[in-house]
Amino acid sequence: MIEIPLKGNLKTFSLPKILSYLNKKRYTGTLIINTPVFTKKVFLIKGDAIFAASSYEDDRLGEMLIKAGKITLEQLDQSVNLLKQTGKRQGAILVELGYLTPKDLFWGVKYQVKEIIYSLFQLEDADYEFVHGEIPANEVITLKMSMGNLIYEGVKRIDNLTRVRNEMPPAESVLKLSTDPAMLFQDIELSSQDKKMISLINGKRTIKELVDSSWFGTFEAMKILYVLWSVGILEEQEIPDKFPQKDISEEPISIKEIFQPSITEESEAEFIHKVDRLYMSLNSLTEYELLEVERDADEETLKKNYYKLSREFHPDRYFSSSDPNIKDKLQAIFDTITKAYETLRANLMKEPSDSRMNIPDYQNAEEFFRKGLEESKVGQFNAAIDLFKKATELDPKNAKYWSYLSLSLVKTNNLKKAEEAIFKAINIQPDNADFYANLGIIYIKAGMKKKAYNQFKTALELDPENTKAKKGIDKTKN
Repeated sequence: MIEIPLKGNLKTFSLPKILSYLNKKRYTGTLIINTPVFTKKVFLIKGDAIFAASSYEDDRLGEMLIKAGKITLEQLDQSVNLLKQTGKRQGAILVELGYLTPKDLFWGVKYQVKEIIYSLFQLEDADYEFVHGEIPANEVITLKMSMGNLIYEGVKRIDNLTRVRNEMPPAESVLKLSTDPAMLFQDIELSSQDKKMISLINGKRTIKELVDSSWFGTFEAMKILYVLWSVGILEEQEIPDKFPQKDISEEPISIKEIFQPSITEESEAEFIHKVDRLYMSLNSLTEYELLEVERDADEETLKKNYYKLSREFHPDRYFSSSDPNIKDKLQAIFDTITKAYETLRANLMKEPSDSRMNIPDYQNAEEFFRKGLEESKVGQFNAAIDLFKKATELDPKNAKYWSYLSLSLVKTNNLKKAEEAIFKAINIQPDNADFYANLGIIYIKAGMKKKAYNQFKTALELDPENTKAKKGIDKTKN
């Protein structure tokens, strides 16, 4: 997972990436989005958005209800006058006046919260900050919607082709289905068009080939891919490692299995009982018992059962349950099943000796870093990459190590890995202008000039004399 700074600008990290990151980290706190015109806030509990607020007048409850056709302009004005006189909440006043039923108010507040969040997806240039801590406890009506669905619906409203192209990987990139069940089995209501596009994904076709071979127009096809990529169902196929590990398939389950009815029919009470029973047994079950496999199970059997159980006990099933305690139990079960799968899979991948790299056992991270510099100076970038990686493993909080790792990866044209490495450096030192300039160079090489321009601009804001950023920004204009 790419580390994302908790404070920055949407030019560097898009809102879908930020929300997905906060969700995976299960953070509790407030995401604040600032523009010269308004401030909007999204409140999260354990990574789930539960409420939103806005200083923008058009986002007020009354205005939202007008646009939704629930009240008239005259009723809105009357409620505003009473609000000023009594200090009561506008929703309560509208119910007292008989203009809304309690059910209408419940719908209206949820509609308002979702619209505020969806509106944020239209922003390309705004400051953001996530503040850890408890959120206001005075909201009676809260959102109960998966982050995947929120991102899915928000991204679908983006109709800017230039933005879609800039935020997507280059057209020559190959897309594949995610191998992470947490992404595949999110609580998202995919459209028939989404499913048709997914049926074309084979881990070999480039974005351009997918667009050309689909049944849709170019923009519609690009947008479908952008939506599926934004929610994590699709991901970029990485360039194979120079030193491949033992050949164990990474392919996810089939398209048919993803779209088949996920769970056998059962009542909510039966499901809750099953969750409780498994949750209570987590500490007493072996990895084999958790995955329901024999000790001699092969990789295919392990993976098949892991995906089946991941679907059955996915944390997003909480959103269709009335039990407020089931979320933490599902998360614990999902995490434990994932850990069991990773442990058993690692056992299958073990080799008598690790022949992947032949690196001396240096004493500390700085020694690996210095050796990496020596290799990079003579053009041995693959060797330098191995050494810089070792330095980052021993001292992952050293931004310099991540930066030089990124530079060497650029030299081998592994731009995706280079981007991930420089993001690590930026997260550690968000005020380092050179890091943003290096990220801009990566985007230039990838043909993503607008994203490159934004990074060079950020670098120059931090250091107006940054030579690398000055040269880079000129290249974006050619």
